[in-house]
Amino acid sequence: MAEDNEKTVTFKDLGVTDVLCESCLRLGWTHPTKIQREAIPLALEGKDIIGLAETGSGKTGAFALPVLQTLLDNPQRLYALVITPTRELAFQISEQFEALGSSIGIKCAVIVGGVDLMTQSLALTKKPHIVIATPGRLVDHLENTKGFSLRSLKYLIMDEADRILNMDFEEEVNKILKVIPKERSTYLFSATMTKKVAKLQRASLKNPVKVEVSTKFQTVEKLQQSYIFIPNKFKDCYLVSILNDLAGNSFIIFCGTCNNVQRVCLLLRHLGFHAVPLHGQMTQAKRLGALNKYKSKSRTILIATDVASRGLDIPHVDIVINFDIPTHSKDYIHRVGRTARAGRSGRSITFVTQYDVELYQRIEQLIGKKLPLHPMVEEEVMLLVERVTEAQRYAKMELKQVHETKRKTIDIDDEDNTTENISKKMKMDHENKKFKKGKFKHKKK
Repeated sequence: MAEDNEKTVTFKDLGVTDVLCESCLRLGWTHPTKIQREAIPLALEGKDIIGLAETGSGKTGAFALPVLQTLLDNPQRLYALVITPTRELAFQISEQFEALGSSIGIKCAVIVGGVDLMTQSLALTKKPHIVIATPGRLVDHLENTKGFSLRSLKYLIMDEADRILNMDFEEEVNKILKVIPKERSTYLFSATMTKKVAKLQRASLKNPVKVEVSTKFQTVEKLQQSYIFIPNKFKDCYLVSILNDLAGNSFIIFCGTCNNVQRVCLLLRHLGFHAVPLHGQMTQAKRLGALNKYKSKSRTILIATDVASRGLDIPHVDIVINFDIPTHSKDYIHRVGRTARAGRSGRSITFVTQYDVELYQRIEQLIGKKLPLHPMVEEEVMLLVERVTEAQRYAKMELKQVHETKRKTIDIDDEDNTTENISKKMKMDHENKKFKKGKFKHKKK
């Protein structure tokens, strides 16, 4: 019954102005989510907010709508600052602000690492309404970009605050807090209330209202979770078997390291799967390129580190595979939260080897449930051993060649790279060097 009442609540009922209500409808937001119903009316009253909500709960809308509405009443440049822990999340928040504010001419600037400083400085001199930034790069600009200041700021929003602090951005956050006005509205959004977040709350918020949608760690009800218990040496075979069995779905495969992301990506490409990598050692352009390929559905498999586990909103993720089990149990919640978003259903499969039992038990303890075993036919998996072993050998050779040569000549993220192409490139480089040194001489007949 309560659910039916919730579905009848509209953004207009929360006090959102008509222009923004129309923007919400264009984005397909027919009814506000729980966190939006709780937070938006309080924000429009001018209160500071601490929002605690599970991943995929619509937090961006909960802070973007009040900021845009008050900006309509008091048009001003450099009006709000949003701090986020990752670059991808910063670009995503910018997209949502621009989509919601498209009819009112909102200008945003994304200030993150991995992008040219000069280009960002030019964007800041144009004085955008909203600045979305990672803490380190924003401090660089505050210290080095002439004429850039946040003294007129009216809103500070910290999204994924727990992760900002876990990534040791505390020093940068303190520097930012020193140079922005004391008289401002502050919103702190976090999946968890850690000691660091509580400390940050005391330092930066005035009489905040706490909006708590989820009190304990939990996964979405419509998410079907399972695990497989397998020998470590056959992990690749089981992965390929699952991808074959569930072909037609879109996958995010989480690995523990950048190197393993690259290895698994090359392995799958050799076996004919369309996979793209996403990890912290890629350039920003390549990271965005990989995400866009996956979002546009031109690739159905995204292989990623935990860079992709928080904040990213990709509506069509059908299955999340934890190829490497997360070392921190809380990361499991965020990883599987990439699927079953906004009321849709989804599946997750976690690989557990003989070395992962303790980590897996911690995850079960955290989410408060025993997961079912994912059904697999071992004989069918073993039929793949020969093909997978050959693909492993090729992937290993490619990785070795990439590490031995400078990244200038070969880029692992280029999908045209096969062992044959890489060998050709290396041979050409070698012959060019010999030619430059004058080692090629005409042979006498």
